[in-house]
Amino acid sequence: MTALWTVGAVLLAGLAVVVVLWRKSLSRNDFLTNEQRITFETLHTAWSAAPPLRAGLVPEAAKKSAKHLRTLLGTPALALTDETAVVAWEGAGERHAGEVMELARDVFATGRTRAFDIACATADCPVHTAVLAPLTVEGRVVGVLAAYSREASAGLVRATNEVARWASGQLELAELDRSRTRLVEAEVRALRAQISPHFIYNSLSAIASYVRTDPERARTLLLDFADFTRYSFRRAGDFTTLSEELKSIDQYLALERARFGERLKVTLQIAPEVLPVTVPFLCLQPLVENAVRHGMEGKAGPGHITILAADAGEEAHITIEDDGIGMDPEALRRTLAGQVGATAGIGLGNIDERLRRCYGDDYGLVVETAQGLGTKISVRVPKYSAGVHA
Repeated sequence: MTALWTVGAVLLAGLAVVVVLWRKSLSRNDFLTNEQRITFETLHTAWSAAPPLRAGLVPEAAKKSAKHLRTLLGTPALALTDETAVVAWEGAGERHAGEVMELARDVFATGRTRAFDIACATADCPVHTAVLAPLTVEGRVVGVLAAYSREASAGLVRATNEVARWASGQLELAELDRSRTRLVEAEVRALRAQISPHFIYNSLSAIASYVRTDPERARTLLLDFADFTRYSFRRAGDFTTLSEELKSIDQYLALERARFGERLKVTLQIAPEVLPVTVPFLCLQPLVENAVRHGMEGKAGPGHITILAADAGEEAHITIEDDGIGMDPEALRRTLAGQVGATAGIGLGNIDERLRRCYGDDYGLVVETAQGLGTKISVRVPKYSAGVHA
């Protein structure tokens, strides 16, 4: 799915570049043949229709795309439907909009383009025939493109069918966009589910232990717990700033210090220049929780966790290191390959996949570990990346 979404985005970007280059050519008054001018106008119209189609068959977007699709076909009128109703009518003869769904019934049933004669008592109405072509997503008819004209020529039938196929491709990309959004939401929910119930129980127990002996600290810890859970379970946004992610990590560590006391040592070195950098939501906090889990639990004596965030020109470099029990490299490899193992780290495969999807394969997690020798996780994040913003 990700590959298809990427290919679609590249095709749209390429079409946009072609249109921009043609526009520059026209603005310089370069000589264009009639064929070149027609090509430019067709590309420009298709490019203009694409963004609203990517929003799906919803009325506001469909009205915008219908205008450009009618221009592509050169017909007096054009209609777009979803599976239940007409979502847009563009051009003359809107009185015929109520007939579209009845005509579309056979197109939905067969998935084939059909031509119909339209009876109209108005003498000057340009709507006498209709060519209806299916709009499909993943092999399912999700709507109909209806082109209206004075006569249904073979050329109009072919043109309507081809424009409907192109529009179907845009709707397919719209569905991939929605699927991608649902996938990201599911991945974040999975990370939230992996926030250790033991951490919640232990945090509340630690807070309770200070209620009598140090009420002010208990109050501060309770506020940290409330802010941490509010951030972790917030509903909006795939991305956040490094500053917000680090703030949540600080609250998490405050609660763990209340639990472990002097056993937990933390070193933070954060370059101010990288605080505004945008990162995927919950991409670092689970790594710190993983460091505490493997750095403290099952280990006698103190544990030391180091968190570094450095400015590296066009990137921010972040490392999270512990001196704990480490991880089995083979179990880690299976986790990063998507073969989930509960003992190999909290959400590592999930976070690795999200980073690669956002920034490319060069930006996955780099993990250095061995049993008994601690773990170091390195993350590289571009300071600026198209489509990535908090």
